[in-house]
Amino acid sequence: MENEEVGSRSEDLTDAIAAARTVRPVGSPCIDVCRMDQTRSYCEGCLRTREEIKAWKSLSESEKLTMLDRLSERNSERV
Repeated sequence: MENEEVGSRSEDLTDAIAAARTVRPVGSPCIDVCRMDQTRSYCEGCLRTREEIKAWKSLSESEKLTMLDRLSERNSERV
């Protein structure tokens, strides 16, 4: 994946996480790039693992916010 594409996805995810924090129930960090990175086992768009994606709907609001924090950290490491 090219650096420009990674940078664009990183910005999109940053925006999605910020928007997800402002709504109740907490919104999804999905940016509609639903493809798994086989190296890191994360979605190339939202950086969640398959397990995190599956668990999302059953998480409490607090757990979702905690996951958004983790995704923000992963996103900052990606760039």
